[in-house]
Amino acid sequence: QVQLVESGGGLVQAGGSLRLSCAASGSRFSIRTMGWYRQAPGKRELVADITSFGTTSYADSVKGRFTISRDNAKNTVYLQMNSLKPEDTAVYYCNVITDSYTYWGQGTQVTVSS
Repeated sequence: QVQLVESGGGLVQAGGSLRLSCAASGSRFSIRTMGWYRQAPGKRELVADITSFGTTSYADSVKGRFTISRDNAKNTVYLQMNSLKPEDTAVYYCNVITDSYTYWGQGTQVTVSS
């Protein structure tokens, strides 16, 4: 059973920065894609993800402001969020895709005040 431990959420003023981390442990299978989703009232949406080869993708709304990275040796994914806007306020969920299953973190709240 894979465990995901998220950290780094919080309250920040508009224009500020936060860094989210998600460490995965316990996987018997290779971890392929790691990423972050967010959910405000409404549907959950992809923020960014990164493959084991380092290929990244971003939601249009965060391009140029957010950067995703990963440390394969530590099975950890990071999301550096700069120039935060009130509309970035949401619960952010870590997502890890292995050869056998998809796992979700418990979520971390990010609140951006105007």
